[in-house]
Amino acid sequence: MTRRPINVALAGAGAFGLKHLEGIANIPGVQVVSLVDPDLSKARQVAEQYAIAHVATSLQDSLARPQVDAVILCTPTQLHASQARQCLLAGKHVQVEIPLADRLEDALAVAELQKSSDLVAMCGHTRRFNPSHQWIQQKVQAGSFRLQQMDVQTHFFRRSNTNALGQPRSWTDHLLWHHAAHTVDLFAHQAGSPIVQSHAVQGPLPPELGIAMDMGIVLKAANGALCTLSLSFNNDGPLGTFFRYIGDTGTYVARYDELLDGQGQAIDVSQVDVSMNGIELQDREFFAAIREGRQPRASIAQVLPCYQVLHALEQQLQ
Repeated sequence: MTRRPINVALAGAGAFGLKHLEGIANIPGVQVVSLVDPDLSKARQVAEQYAIAHVATSLQDSLARPQVDAVILCTPTQLHASQARQCLLAGKHVQVEIPLADRLEDALAVAELQKSSDLVAMCGHTRRFNPSHQWIQQKVQAGSFRLQQMDVQTHFFRRSNTNALGQPRSWTDHLLWHHAAHTVDLFAHQAGSPIVQSHAVQGPLPPELGIAMDMGIVLKAANGALCTLSLSFNNDGPLGTFFRYIGDTGTYVARYDELLDGQGQAIDVSQVDVSMNGIELQDREFFAAIREGRQPRASIAQVLPCYQVLHALEQQLQ
């Protein structure tokens, strides 16, 4: 018997929206039936490219369509929490791109609403799904690697308000509530232990963007593992995030889907999962959880401690 496809609405036709559309194209039994973006011309162009029948400039227009089962939110950070609640209230499963919120109060509100529903709600903490980090996690779970320290550099060049494609943004990105969220969550996940200490310092806030362009964070897990995180929007190449895992049985360096040992030798992670695309694997987990009636990895409840740590750090910086 053929299963009915999961019908998805995707909100946000920007850089990350396109990444999700590319990943979903590889997932059987799923179809994007509605695309939302405030720029109707851009929405129509992307919809034509990916054969999406319906376009809208308002999320509510997509939520009102009874055939929509689930929503993926790739919208500006400041909208994530309110739109996630909007989806849940409309009876739709929802995956919201990282970060879940830019205030703890809003993250808690989404978590409470999800708890009172039977719906799948997930946040796009992609690092949990990248094969390189999954490889490390498998060693942790097998008891053959215990994390002692994680050193992370998240460096971009973003002195103007542009997205990953170099296009102008209508909103401002954030080192703490967006980019640090990846590492804060991943550190606790890989250490297998909650964060019990956290400290942060930041550089000046230039008037052009009004946000810190440089930041340093130190974390300690209950089991003694440490994490040092350097973040910058002032780095003129190489761009991205580099992770150094220092453990009791080895040292590993990860960057997206690449993994090296401490001596610089490449480790084959191509067999860790069904794809090397972290966004695709993240989406596969979302749809599998919907079909199986379970909560996914990186559920709202699982990632909520990350946002509690980010809130504590923000209080220090203020």
